[in-house]
Amino acid sequence: MKTALNSDRDYSQQIAQTIRDAILNGDLPADGRLPSEAELATRFSVSRPTVREALKRLAAQNLIRTQRGATGGAFVNRLSFAQAQEHLTTTAMLLLSMNRVDFETACEARFALQRACLPMAVQRRSPAHLAAMQAEIARQSSDGLSDEGFCASDVAFHRALIDAAGNPVLSWHLAGAVEAMQPLMNMITFSARSRARIITLHQALVAALQAHSLPDAQSGLDALAAYTLELGGQIRAHRALQASGSAAQL
Repeated sequence: MKTALNSDRDYSQQIAQTIRDAILNGDLPADGRLPSEAELATRFSVSRPTVREALKRLAAQNLIRTQRGATGGAFVNRLSFAQAQEHLTTTAMLLLSMNRVDFETACEARFALQRACLPMAVQRRSPAHLAAMQAEIARQSSDGLSDEGFCASDVAFHRALIDAAGNPVLSWHLAGAVEAMQPLMNMITFSARSRARIITLHQALVAALQAHSLPDAQSGLDALAAYTLELGGQIRAHRALQASGSAAQL
């Protein structure tokens, strides 16, 4: 591990980067214990508070974890797909909200990514995946379900559809598409959408997966994408009409 530091740059950042590189290239294996703060301070010729700051940076990136006690210390974290999905979803939400991605762009990306998992989902779906999707359809049909609850169920439905592909790497990549973009679309369209129509489209998707029919699954997802875009257009037209009406009153 390289220990020479550039005096023109923040020491804690450089130490964190050096340890991060060692983790990524395998010099520091998963679950392996890092040298103590005192040892790292000696190696890098810095103070222990500087090392502590570097370790905080690594912990914030979920690269290491700390344990207390006689057998404690800092350890290389064995990152799970669930943890990675959580970070990806948060990043995607921030990226979309901060950069004001338009509805059509988000919709195009989300459905293009979801279509990629359909061939595998049709072949690999298990009874558990079908049951999870059917449970969400039942939840969406229940009386008194709030808009927030319907949105959450909608996300869970599509999460199960993606997971049916049986590929954790694909599920991880699509976490941002479904769990970040889907709520964004729901927030925009909830006032205009027909729950009954969405439920019917969801039922068609489940039937296609149950029958191992890729053409029907693709048609079902295309219909859902078209309806989502239709809702977006309705909302945009309604807002434009409201804006023109407000302008006319001034």
